[in-house]
Amino acid sequence: VQLQASGGGLVQAGGSLRLSCATSGFRLVDYGIGWFRQAPGKEREGVSYIRSSSGSQYYANSVKGRFTISRDNAKNTVYLQMNSVKPEDTAVYYCAAGRPVASAWTTGALYYYWGQGTLVTVSS
Repeated sequence: VQLQASGGGLVQAGGSLRLSCATSGFRLVDYGIGWFRQAPGKEREGVSYIRSSSGSQYYANSVKGRFTISRDNAKNTVYLQMNSVKPEDTAVYYCAAGRPVASAWTTGALYYYWGQGTLVTVSS
């Protein structure tokens, strides 16, 4: 099982970026995929989650209305479209696969597999 996060980079505040999480070794319909981020000196936090079966989407309040999670089952890839980014979105972003219940999607310990992370830097 592998997850490969990519798409990070430097973007100006107000701009957009799309992160990708390419997966292999399992079917997306069998695992939910979460996006997490960790900024320097801060704890890791859940950003967004898409459930395996229903495809239902969940977002942290800090990104709701600006970020959109989606998946392409044929490509085994999950995306995080980031719009209207802010300097506080600067962090290393990770994708992870697991089967948390919807109410616990932000709990990192409930995910089985993690990607290596991609750095997003938002300049003001």
